[in-house]
Amino acid sequence: MNDLIIEGNWNQVKGKLKQKYSDLTDDDLTYVDGKEDELLGRLQEKLGKSKDEVKDEINNL
Repeated sequence: MNDLIIEGNWNQVKGKLKQKYSDLTDDDLTYVDGKEDELLGRLQEKLGKSKDEVKDEINNL
């Protein structure tokens, strides 16, 4: 699996995720360089999806 690729503006991606999954909070979607695994872990837990599924979801937005 390729690394997570966040294209464009993270704020736009974050907004799309919050629209699709209304139970996500800003804290859940905090993205800091080098903290990708922490972000993915939070999203996995909150969405009940695998790491690869979360990466695909973000990359397809």
